[in-house]
Amino acid sequence: MKAPNEKGAEPASSRAQKVRTNAKSTVHPSKSTPAYGSSTIKRTRRTKNELGCLDGAIVRIVQDQRPMTVRQCFYQGTVHGLVPKDEAKGYRVIQRRLVALRESERIPYGWVTDNIRWVHGYTRYGGVAEFARDVRGLYRRNYWRDAPVRAEVWIEKDALASVIAPVVIEEWGLSLHVARGFSSITYLHETAEDLARDGRPAYIYTLTDLDPSGLGIAHDIELKLRAMVNGRTRIHVERLAVTPEQVRLWKLPTRPTKHSDTRAAKFVKQYGNESVELDAIEPNALRKIVGDAIARHADTDAIARMKVVEAAERESIANWQKAMGQAA
Repeated sequence: MKAPNEKGAEPASSRAQKVRTNAKSTVHPSKSTPAYGSSTIKRTRRTKNELGCLDGAIVRIVQDQRPMTVRQCFYQGTVHGLVPKDEAKGYRVIQRRLVALRESERIPYGWVTDNIRWVHGYTRYGGVAEFARDVRGLYRRNYWRDAPVRAEVWIEKDALASVIAPVVIEEWGLSLHVARGFSSITYLHETAEDLARDGRPAYIYTLTDLDPSGLGIAHDIELKLRAMVNGRTRIHVERLAVTPEQVRLWKLPTRPTKHSDTRAAKFVKQYGNESVELDAIEPNALRKIVGDAIARHADTDAIARMKVVEAAERESIANWQKAMGQAA
């Protein structure tokens, strides 16, 4: 026997009918509200010929400036008038075209860097001879062992590390510090202790965005390293990029300053309302800035001699590898 409805309560079937009716009334969106949040704005598609011209220009940019990041390619695209300075209509277009150009093998994958994603684990080998092949490639001389000073390069963005690595690591034999925004106190303390143990005067070069956070990051590195070293060695810190002079000289693309940043008011008062990302500088120009700064302290002749010795020592490792293979 069915339980009677409470006083004033509607029958369940009636309530269910109303729910279904209300649901139906919200299923069909109005003409001004697209389903699933998709845009009603009509976008003009590039013709096949226009797309071919765009791809050709992107290939030339990357070929000339490699290695570079997607964002650097986007900024160069805006400078050359290929795309608007807009995340949706500019950056995403460059991003999609770079994917297509690499998949079609018009641009080698190694020309576009991605330093953000890591695979954690050990490199495994099939035997000692296989390991020896890797050791040969990894062997490097310490070019700065007898130098009277120490030089370091710090960069704000992990994504740009691979862009300047050929100059900092391969050409000049230095380590590259990646701040990843504001560096942790542990990372800064380890660096400070290393500087103090070394004892030589240290020249630290930083590269950050010209915006409230970028200037704050450079200042934070200098302030905390000085405090942690606490006079045990001399530290000279210089911010290489981005500078207002570089913005004017190279007519770098700008973006509105984020006023949500607590440092924005001070920045706007000193530099104006426009910010500039480090990515806006041409990769070749960025590498030259860094290389010129390091060269101030380098004994180029001594480094050249060490590279010759290094190559010979690598060859001796290869001979050792051959001997091991024969013994096996």
